[in-house]
Amino acid sequence: MSCVLVVGGGGREHALAWALNRSRHVERIIAAPGNPGIAACDRAENAPVAAGDTDGLVELCRRESVDLVAVGPEGPLAAGLVDALGEAQIAAFGPDGSCARLEASKAHCKQFLIDNGIPTAPAHVFRDAGEALAHLRARPDVPVVKASGLAAGKGVIVPSTRQEAAEAVEAMLVGGRFGTAGSEILLEERLEGRELSVLAFCDGEHFAVLPPAQDHKRLLEGDRGPNTGGMGAVAPSPAADQDLVAEVRGRIIAPTLSGLRRAGTPYRGVLYAGLMLTAEGPKVIEFNCRFGDPEAQAVLPLLRSDLYEIMLASATGSLDGVAIDWAPEACVAVVMASAGYPDSTADPAPITGLDGAADAGCVVFHAGTGTIDGGLHATGGRVLAVTAVGPDVEAAARKAHRGVAAIDFEGAQHRADIGLALAGTTPR
Repeated sequence: MSCVLVVGGGGREHALAWALNRSRHVERIIAAPGNPGIAACDRAENAPVAAGDTDGLVELCRRESVDLVAVGPEGPLAAGLVDALGEAQIAAFGPDGSCARLEASKAHCKQFLIDNGIPTAPAHVFRDAGEALAHLRARPDVPVVKASGLAAGKGVIVPSTRQEAAEAVEAMLVGGRFGTAGSEILLEERLEGRELSVLAFCDGEHFAVLPPAQDHKRLLEGDRGPNTGGMGAVAPSPAADQDLVAEVRGRIIAPTLSGLRRAGTPYRGVLYAGLMLTAEGPKVIEFNCRFGDPEAQAVLPLLRSDLYEIMLASATGSLDGVAIDWAPEACVAVVMASAGYPDSTADPAPITGLDGAADAGCVVFHAGTGTIDGGLHATGGRVLAVTAVGPDVEAAARKAHRGVAAIDFEGAQHRADIGLALAGTTPR
């Protein structure tokens, strides 16, 4: 029996711990730093080590005889945690720091895509505000403005006017919005179409595609309002059929992994392709080098196979020997966020109704929660992901929304259209 360390403390990490808790191989799960939801899993416990404390995590692995590390967030990957674990001869599910640059630098990713002939939107990279604004004035369209570095999923601005684009450029390059993540920006041609997330387990050579998911980034119903880390997800996406998935495998996932192998940096872990389904076919908006949040909460409940076996095979280059089975159902995850999200953080607020959500048939994954005076509280940001499985997207969505209705905390906000807006969507 094995001991697994899950690095991180959000909803994605709760979903990983929940799935690993079902493994016949796993005796013990340690989450660093974890959250109250993870600690409630019968084989799991939290450890007070920050996800960004590389030395502390390596020492924790040695002290607790950890057999496998599952890295949740992007920051530790970009900081080289997997490299440090490798030097300590500790198996890790996640790419090394070189591969993680695909997410950590959108400028690097864009050049990689161009060099390897992978479909993407054209873009220009700037560090100087004057040069960026001159380029903006000269181009005929209004581009997307992207911070090149890691900005917690909030570094992409989709302006409606040239003035809004100019304000975004100045906010990043002059005003310091997003800090060092926004010190380099991309002005990228805006793609039109439906967004889709396609993830793949990778072992450096072989890969296996997960059910395609659809994330909802905007705060408000109807895909309005500011970008967030994600207000909900659906899997599998009704917008994707088998032909589209095969196209993504052949035109995007396979050449990406081949390009990384040729560069001497084979990719191990999960690769997340954020795509736009355009009239010319799927194009890469971005790569993430880890499970999405909340995509993980919508995809992992459909996994029938043993997640530990898949992660260990990905880490050790033996994924081709593992059978991966998915339930022929749908899963919908609806995020409940605190008041003021994504712009501000609310005061802690008691959470009630989790038992009611469970009675409605939902699994509730914790993100921004904490225990205060013995009671569970919302502590800001995205707080919970209320998740349900059903025979189709509409049934799963209605169950998830019944779970949301059972839960209450002061200032709670969610999107009432997650899943329901996609029901009946015709696959492309």
